[in-house]
Amino acid sequence: MAGVVGLFVGKPHHPVGPDGRMALSDHLRELRARILKVALTVVVALAVSLLFFDQLFDLVYGPYEQAVARLPDQETLATTSGAGGGLMLYLKLCGFAALVVTAPVWLYQIWAFIMPGLHPHEKKWTRIFAAVATPLFAVGIWLGYVTLPKGLEILIGFNPDGITNILEFQGYLQFFTRTLLVFGIAFEIPVFVVLLNLAGVVKGRQLAEHRPWIVIGLFVFAAVATPSADPFTMTFMAVPMVVLFFIAEVIARFNDRRKERNKPFAGLSPDEASVL
Repeated sequence: MAGVVGLFVGKPHHPVGPDGRMALSDHLRELRARILKVALTVVVALAVSLLFFDQLFDLVYGPYEQAVARLPDQETLATTSGAGGGLMLYLKLCGFAALVVTAPVWLYQIWAFIMPGLHPHEKKWTRIFAAVATPLFAVGIWLGYVTLPKGLEILIGFNPDGITNILEFQGYLQFFTRTLLVFGIAFEIPVFVVLLNLAGVVKGRQLAEHRPWIVIGLFVFAAVATPSADPFTMTFMAVPMVVLFFIAEVIARFNDRRKERNKPFAGLSPDEASVL
């Protein structure tokens, strides 16, 4: 019995064969163990989040209430549909909360699974990426939450007088999560720009040459990506992205100069005789 349990949820290990590689069966066994750990963690978090449903509901419902308070002349009503609408609301809201809360666990399991196959310098850059990307993603989600009431106010405000806006809450929950995820992912774009520069794919000089088009592209991305599609939310997404891109360009230029200084023959004239 203990052997069966250990097979499924035992501590992941990295047995290496004579050629320095793991067998495919070991990879699959480790992957299964990590998936089960993530699944158990999410289930436990889901059970706990059900106890805090009221607080979670207030957090999600808050932007809608703020938007309604700013539209006293608009008639709007939040509803659920079907006999199981309330139950599905419970499960979807708490399920989303469980995924967010357990993000450090499943992100670590993904990273720990691929880490043995990375070179030492690649491991260093993945640690730096995780240290920078996580705070930026959190800031993006926070900014999306702050701007959400204004976006809802603009969208609901388009309803003509005398027309009642019926807001199906499960659809609103999807709108809520999509808005926050889009903001969070958008703030990761400058991090990928820096990673491409570190990998030698993009140079700082190239970023400077195409800067006007990149800025326009960021505004177009913000206009397309924001679910509310209003100018206010688009600007709140695009402006920080442009600022972060400028920072990424400065980092890329600094890294390019550092690489040039570290070259063996840096500073030598092309016409200077070789030591060979």
